[in-house]
Amino acid sequence: MRTSIATVSLSGSLTEKLTAAARAGFDGVEIFENDLLASPLTPEEVRARCADLGLSIDLYQPMRDIEAVPADEFERNLRRAEHKFRLMERLGADTVLVCSSVSPLALDDDALAASQLRRLAERAHDAGIRVAYEALAWGRHVSTYDHAWRIVEAADHPALGTCLDSFHILARGSDPKGVEDIPGGKIFFLQLADAPLMAMDVLQWSRHYRCFPGQGGLDVAGLVGHVLRTGYDGPLSLEVFNDVFRQAEAGPTAVDALRSLLVLQEDAGVSAPPAPVVPTGIAFAELVTPDVEPVTELLEALGFARTARHRSKPVDLWQQGGARVLLNTGPAARRDGTRLAAVGLESPDPAGAAQRAEALLAPVLPRRRAPGDVELDAVAAPDGTELFFCATDRPGLPSWTSDFEAVEHRPPTGGLLHVDHLALTQPWHQFDEAALFHRSVLGLAAQESVDVADPYGLLRSRAVANDDGSVRIALGVGPAPTADEAGRAQHIAFATGDLVAAARRFRDAGGRLLPVPANYYDDLAAKYALPDADLEAYRELGILYDRDAGGAFRHCYTETVGRVFLELVQRDPGHRGYGAQNAPVRLAAQHGRRPVG
Repeated sequence: MRTSIATVSLSGSLTEKLTAAARAGFDGVEIFENDLLASPLTPEEVRARCADLGLSIDLYQPMRDIEAVPADEFERNLRRAEHKFRLMERLGADTVLVCSSVSPLALDDDALAASQLRRLAERAHDAGIRVAYEALAWGRHVSTYDHAWRIVEAADHPALGTCLDSFHILARGSDPKGVEDIPGGKIFFLQLADAPLMAMDVLQWSRHYRCFPGQGGLDVAGLVGHVLRTGYDGPLSLEVFNDVFRQAEAGPTAVDALRSLLVLQEDAGVSAPPAPVVPTGIAFAELVTPDVEPVTELLEALGFARTARHRSKPVDLWQQGGARVLLNTGPAARRDGTRLAAVGLESPDPAGAAQRAEALLAPVLPRRRAPGDVELDAVAAPDGTELFFCATDRPGLPSWTSDFEAVEHRPPTGGLLHVDHLALTQPWHQFDEAALFHRSVLGLAAQESVDVADPYGLLRSRAVANDDGSVRIALGVGPAPTADEAGRAQHIAFATGDLVAAARRFRDAGGRLLPVPANYYDDLAAKYALPDADLEAYRELGILYDRDAGGAFRHCYTETVGRVFLELVQRDPGHRGYGAQNAPVRLAAQHGRRPVG
């Protein structure tokens, strides 16, 4: 289907918005009136610019407070409308959005609303324009789509139809199945937006918290299915009011927006991109560092062994059980200090995973390969982390380990088993984008967002995982763009079967565990009937404890090196969490420590 986006959904000038929409691959745009009024371009120049970019102008919006008003007020409204129709003719737009009135002058009179909308449609028809009437969820007298349709039906004019908006329908809890009672030819336009589920005034919810389909909690795909069953053949158009999107760079936002529509069409059964290839494990985590000594000391204290070196690049493989860390000291390591730069994802079909990613606007990254290097595809997550699709030592498939040559090493000693999860802190304006990316491109299931108190603000976190938990990624966003290292650090969590023993080995080997205040353990003793010996060991080693219906979760942290710290985890098989209730304690402790390296 054709895709469109309202210019209000993107930041910048009208020219910047149009350019971003075209480059992302949209077919058309809705011109939001304020964007046109603030533009130095004439309507004719905007029309030409859209034509040059290959964009159609699918809608001009909004026209407000038109119907069900006293006669003298309606005459003024008609004069205003005719001016807009002349402007639309210059712009090359043939459909105008009319919102249900919120004016205090509006009367609760459906017959009057129908007759005045019919007169408006007659004037529009003479100008070659269609009127799409939309029920605002906070409309003074018309606030539901079925009410708006009854008025349109009563007006009975070919130039008058309805505009359906997923937010206005779903935010009020209206049953979308009734949409199927509207003839598809009378649905002149379909606007789409998602939103997180929130208990707040619907106007404020709409104006500040809408997001792209798949990023919130509304069943937008279900609504689209009902609309398509009417025979509607117009564009799928995004109209998203969001404070973050208005401040973020327009180009990436537009790409994220189009990705949401591609996934929405897949969910609604409209299109069939390559199927998701869900990763089955973490092959490796790659750290880049300009200062190798603090990182190698940390890995050695944890019991990792340096087992191999890349044949052509300054990259070492450190390994312990199924946990693998690549340590990269190449040119990229000179930027931004020690950081988590890449993740290898075990994939049942690496080529299929790459095809899926490219179909959803995540192109395979160009890579420098020496002769004989394994061809390994990677894409960039929204935060810039490179995600490699791997097949580690599987018969018939090239393995990234073939690029490494073994070196003499001692046996690993730390009792670590594998990567339990990764925590990736996102740029403050890309949190929703990251959740959609990991769900759609990688096929991971997203959990609900949680808010975590930080001493200097509030952190949001949302985990994505595969069904068996062999891939878990906690996506977080710091309290502000200027958050310090504690708010921006990323970390790798390693699983162990005996956390107390692993933590002691680490400490005895010279490793530094993050100290936890004694007050935490006084509270822990009050919450849970833990054995005294366990509680004392936790206090000694800085181990945090959580429990849910699935069992217990024990974890502790190393001090931060650059922008990375490591976590040791002992998870009961049924526990699905990440210790969120302990995060405020951890964050407060990290704010008080200076990162190493």
